Amino acid sequence: MALPHATSGQLIDIRPLGTRISSAVSNALFKTPQLELMRLVLPRGKGMPEHKVPGAVTIQCLEGSIELHAHQATQILRAGELVYLAGGEPHSLHALEDSSVLLTLLLQH
Repeated sequence: MALPHATSGQLIDIRPLGTRISSAVSNALFKTPQLELMRLVLPRGKGMPEHKVPGAVTIQCLEGSIELHAHQATQILRAGELVYLAGGEPHSLHALEDSSVLLTLLLQH
């Protein structure tokens, strides 16, 4: 069964999960042929190993804090902070505490 995605005009709640974060799961919020938006939930100590995607990506920390390694540097994103990465840029994520991030991916054809 496919996960439901938001439709055009539908409100999407991206507020911090708060106490619900420990039971929350990552999910795709919507996807079009050009764009995908996902909420990634990372428990403390977990992450995503180094990878790259063809299109541009933004990573916005909604709550918690994550360590981002990209461009041969490491930086910490905290709630309310956003970073843009060009397509093809290798990057990895590591949650310093229970965290959720909003990922926006520009899809290549």
